[in-house]
Amino acid sequence: MDKIVNFLDQHFSGPVARLAEQRHLRAIRDGVISALPFIIIGSFFLIIAFPPVPQDSAIALWAKAHVADILIPYRLTMFIMSLYIAFGIGHNLAKSYNLDTLAGAQIAICAYLLTIMPKVMDGVGFVLPMSNLGGHGLFVAMLSSIFAVEVLRICKQNKFTIKMPDQVPPSLIRSFEALIPIGIVIIIMSLLTVVLGLDLHALVDKAVGPLVSAGDSLPGILIPIFLITFFWSFGIHGVSIVGTIARPLWEVYLAKNAEAVAAGQPIPHVAPETFFQWFVWIGGSGATLGLVLCMLFFAKTQYTKTLGRTVLAPGIFNINEPVIFGMPIVLNPTLIIPFVIVPLVNATIAYFATVLGLVNPTYIMPPWTLPAPIGAYLATGGDWRAIVLVLINITISFVIYLPFFKMYEKKLMEQEKEAAGEGVTA
Repeated sequence: MDKIVNFLDQHFSGPVARLAEQRHLRAIRDGVISALPFIIIGSFFLIIAFPPVPQDSAIALWAKAHVADILIPYRLTMFIMSLYIAFGIGHNLAKSYNLDTLAGAQIAICAYLLTIMPKVMDGVGFVLPMSNLGGHGLFVAMLSSIFAVEVLRICKQNKFTIKMPDQVPPSLIRSFEALIPIGIVIIIMSLLTVVLGLDLHALVDKAVGPLVSAGDSLPGILIPIFLITFFWSFGIHGVSIVGTIARPLWEVYLAKNAEAVAAGQPIPHVAPETFFQWFVWIGGSGATLGLVLCMLFFAKTQYTKTLGRTVLAPGIFNINEPVIFGMPIVLNPTLIIPFVIVPLVNATIAYFATVLGLVNPTYIMPPWTLPAPIGAYLATGGDWRAIVLVLINITISFVIYLPFFKMYEKKLMEQEKEAAGEGVTA
C-alpha cells in the first residue's frame, strides 16, 4: 500500500496538486469564489420571480406582473457575475505578485470592459450589452484580467512607471504608478476591439466550445467526480484541486441556466456545480451520509457507534472531514471502494433523471451547508421531485456502503477483542 501511495503521490497527485496551486489558476479560483455571495443572493431572486406555486395562484400572478422589477437585483449580481469575478481575479493575482491589489482589480475590470463594444440606441445613446458580462463572458474575463495584471507586473518590475516624491501621499503614488500600465492596457485592448474589430467573446466561444460540450456530458461529469474522490482517498482535498480547473466551467453552466429561466427558455445544461453539490456529494465528498447512516443503524463496535453519533450533524450539513479522517476513509482499502463508487452511481442516476426531464436542471445556488433535500429543492427552483431524487441517492449510497462497512467493522471488532484480551492479561 505504501508503495502505491508513494508512486501515485510522486507521479500523479503531486504534480496535479502543484498545478492547482499555479499562480494564475489559483487567482482564477479565488476570483470565482469571491463572487459567490453575489451569485448565491442574486440567484434567489429567480425563485421570487418564478415561484414554485400553481400558475393561477395569487403569488404567481403577482410575480408575473412584476417580473421585470423582481429580476433587477438578479441582473445586477448573478447576471453580470463575470464583472465581479474579473475584479476578484485581478485582486488575487496582483496580491500574489505583491502588487497594489486595488490597481490589479481595477486594471482587470478595465481590460474586461474593453472587450465589450457599446451600441448606440436611438433616443438613449450608448448602451453596454449585458449578455457578455455574465457567464457567457467568463472565459474572456479570466484571460483579459490575467493579461492586464501581467502588464502591471512587467511595468513595475522594469520600473516603467511614473515615480513620485516620497512626500506625496501613498494613495497618489499608487495611482501614478498604475498610470502607464493602464494606458498600455487601454491602447492594446482598444486596438483589438475597436480598430481591428475583433469579437474576443466569439473567438473564445469557438475555442472553448468543445470543452463546454464535453463537460456537460456523462463522461464529463464522471471524470471530475472520480478524480475528486481519488485524491481524497489519499488525504488530498480533491475539490480544491479539481475545482480549481473545473469550477469556471461549472459557473458558466449555472449562469446560462439562470439566464434561460429569466428569459423563459428551456434550461440548457445538466452539470453546474449545484448538480454535484445536491445530487452527488450528499453529506460531502464521497456521499458519505450513507456511511454515517450505516454507523448509526449497524455499528457494533464502541468506536463506530460513538463516531456515528458525532458525525451525524456535520454530515447532514455536508461537512464530512470528521468521517474521512475519523473513520478513516483515507488510505483505507476497504472503504475507498464505495467512497469512489457511490458518487459515480449517484451522478449517473441524477444525470439521466435530469436529461429525461424527471427533475429540473439546477439554476439556483443555495448555500452548500443546507441539508441536501432542501438544497436540491431550492437549486431546481422548487421542484419537489429533486427531494425524491436526493432520498433515492441517499438510499443507494447506504446500500452500497453497508457491506463494505460491515467488512471494515469486522476488523475493528477483532482489534477491540485483541485490545481487551491484552488488557485482561496485563
